[in-house]
Amino acid sequence: MTIRLTRRTLLSAMPAMVTASALAGCGGSGDTATPVTATPAATPSTDDVALKFDATAYTTVNVTLDGVALKVRQYRRVYVAKPIKMASLQSTLGGGTTPLADPYAYQTMIVSVVESSVDDQTRPMYVVVNNSGWFTSAVTTSITEGRAFISTNNTDAIGAALKAGYVVVNLGTRSRGARAEDGRWAGKAPAPVVDTKAAIRYLRLNDSLMPGTSTRIVLTGTSGGGGLTAAVAASGNSADYLPFLAAVGAAGIDAAGTTLKSTLKDDVFAAVAYCPINNLGHADAGYEWEYNATRNDTNTNALGSIPVTVPASTTAYSAGPQRAASLAMANSFPAYLNGLGLKRDDGTALTDANLRDVTKAILKKEIENQIAKGVTMPAKNIGYFPDIVSGVTPLSGVKINTWLNVSAVSAPAQTVIDIDYPAFLTFIAAGQKLKTVVAFDAVGVTGNTAISGESNLFGAESAVYSNFSAWSWANNAVPGDGSGVDDTGLSWDAYLASSGNTLATQLRLINPIAYLNTAADTAPYWYVRHGMIDRDTAFAMQIVLAYALKNAAKVKDVNFNLPYLRPHSGNYDVQEAFTWIKAKLQAAG
Repeated sequence: MTIRLTRRTLLSAMPAMVTASALAGCGGSGDTATPVTATPAATPSTDDVALKFDATAYTTVNVTLDGVALKVRQYRRVYVAKPIKMASLQSTLGGGTTPLADPYAYQTMIVSVVESSVDDQTRPMYVVVNNSGWFTSAVTTSITEGRAFISTNNTDAIGAALKAGYVVVNLGTRSRGARAEDGRWAGKAPAPVVDTKAAIRYLRLNDSLMPGTSTRIVLTGTSGGGGLTAAVAASGNSADYLPFLAAVGAAGIDAAGTTLKSTLKDDVFAAVAYCPINNLGHADAGYEWEYNATRNDTNTNALGSIPVTVPASTTAYSAGPQRAASLAMANSFPAYLNGLGLKRDDGTALTDANLRDVTKAILKKEIENQIAKGVTMPAKNIGYFPDIVSGVTPLSGVKINTWLNVSAVSAPAQTVIDIDYPAFLTFIAAGQKLKTVVAFDAVGVTGNTAISGESNLFGAESAVYSNFSAWSWANNAVPGDGSGVDDTGLSWDAYLASSGNTLATQLRLINPIAYLNTAADTAPYWYVRHGMIDRDTAFAMQIVLAYALKNAAKVKDVNFNLPYLRPHSGNYDVQEAFTWIKAKLQAAG
């Protein structure tokens, strides 16, 4: 590895926090798009001047691609002018801690481009976010010295991107768990969305100075990163984010006068989202609607699996408040779903009465596609599904086919007779236990006092967490945590409507559905995948997202599927995904 120059830093700027006052000043309905012009303002802001890209400061990394030596030029940049200095010790997703060597790694990007293409400004940009579980994510890249990539591998997305000639951009972003040096929780919503938009703005600001073109950004992520991808791609150029972007010194913010304006855009060309944990405000209701009838003491994670001491009698699903909680949340979901007014492919309404049938139809089509490829499905109640990773038929009964009724012939002549959907859900829960009740907004309810789920993505920077869904708010039982009716004296609706908090704004700004069919410049192309045996969020939530996208006027293509026997994961269908990306880029010209 050779170092051309040390990276230019922007750390002389005063760190800035996205404060509660900034949240409170955010726009209202999500129906306003950012005022933009085609080019930056004639007099660049101080932040824009500080963020000018230096093409001479790079590292050369030697890798191989399909066995051939390749030099990759790499640029590491802080992408905001007022980065927030982070504490030297940070939380990890599993509940531990880890040192953070670079205090600005949450607001840093690494740009990688094949050396022969550094002067080509027509190359699309493949922009990668991480944020598993919506957790904060320091920048990292797999493009490291000596790494071997295979472009034809179905799990090597970076290899495919390098082969296609794309500029690869890895992003660090703040999110839940991020602790600033001054002690504040600096990753509260909408921080991850804001940081991703700020990175896009950095690319736009420096488009003429950098390899590739920022007008062809393909944004991608998995799990929480998939949810982040969806939120950013849905809300392009919305003015709602301007106060937060201004607070961190994002490029293209004109603060002259009394109104913030934007001189740059932050929309993207396409979104590639795997198992996106999205629409968090309704994720628990959707999860319980999906799995309430399936849950039992055997297939449901007990609260004892969370690092918190609770009485033994309350750890089992049926012994404590979990059963009643699941039913209550399940019963709240139909009103939300039906109120969205979504249409199915045939133009009829998507409702709680037919949502499972829609899911079954997608499952059936995917299984028929596998049969057409030569995959023979096992006989119902006799045969076993293979392990999708090893390909080996399991010895235990966990993978036995209890739900798919097929004709007694081999592929490709085999046909699907029926799918027993309740048995299908039981099959999934036998392979991996269902999440606890509550799954996402878990803190302070059903006996859980630990920081689990996404509760710490919400609330003020001074608070560890806040409940963010109606049921959890109404049933919070931890005195003095500042969350719930017990501490505020306000019902869920009253609290959201009150002026003393920012929760309604936080929920809207990380929810992609809130920005579809508004003035926001939603990405026109979407590739969304959720594995057929993925229980990390409900199929219901992914179907809602898919049809909300299909119903959005600005969306030109939605490629959605429930891939055969895939668990919670991403980048397992790289060849298919990159064929789709190539086709969309070519069609757009």
